[in-house]
Amino acid sequence: MKKRILSLIMCSTLAAAMMLTGCGSSSSDASKTDSASSKDSTSADSSSSSLSGTVATDGSTSMEKVIGYLSEAFMQENPNVKVTYNPTGSGSGIEAVGKGSCDIGLASRDLTDDEKASGLTQTTIAVDGIAMIVNPDNGVEDLTLDQIAQIYTGQITNWKDVGGSDGDIVVIGREAASGTRDGFETITDTKDKCKYAQELTSTGDVIQTVAGNPNAIGYASLADLNDSVKAIKVGGVAPTEDTVKDGSYKIQRNFNLITKDGTKLSDAAQAFFDYCTSADASQYISKAGAVSNQ
Repeated sequence: MKKRILSLIMCSTLAAAMMLTGCGSSSSDASKTDSASSKDSTSADSSSSSLSGTVATDGSTSMEKVIGYLSEAFMQENPNVKVTYNPTGSGSGIEAVGKGSCDIGLASRDLTDDEKASGLTQTTIAVDGIAMIVNPDNGVEDLTLDQIAQIYTGQITNWKDVGGSDGDIVVIGREAASGTRDGFETITDTKDKCKYAQELTSTGDVIQTVAGNPNAIGYASLADLNDSVKAIKVGGVAPTEDTVKDGSYKIQRNFNLITKDGTKLSDAAQAFFDYCTSADASQYISKAGAVSNQ
């Protein structure tokens, strides 16, 4: 009887040991499975950020903030890609992409028929208002399109003739290749008629010059404005994102990406182009002070 009881105890102990061994094996297998899943996940994450290279953009100084916000957001998602920006002006950017010295051109004006015929394509990513700016001490708050045209063509030369203080108007603008100048002169019908006191090579230079001269007037991208100058109304409408979007502010133009037909972009450049034209880009375009075209 004692032998039988002892035998039963030994069998029970052996069975328990086998069960524990089985459990241990199951835990080990689960651990291996979890480890494999973790590796798969890491591999997937690695794959999503495997894009690498440099994307060279060149052109419009007015698009500096827009391209800056977009580049920063894109590079955060793709840490192995570097997006560069060369602020040379719209005309130079268009020429650069045509020659193949950059991946994507930036133009704050539309392509001419000749430029399109040469094999270039524009893709509009945003609309920007061109603000008329004066020194903060200038008492003028509102000008009509006709008054602006007359000021820039030299028909109105004193601020007192448009409700301001007595003082000669100093007309400031951009250089001939500027997309901002092209947009302004096209809308105000003053192309090749303007009488500039100074023609400057960047939006920042225009803002700085107007900020330092109480009698100056200039034009600048709405996206680049700061407190050093005052943006006046045009025909009773202030330049804002909402008035540009609804079309009530009349002095506005397109922000375009320029590419060359038949030239395949690198994987990195294509990914950046796709990002700039996606709905995800809208929030960054708005942060930069422009209106998304999406």
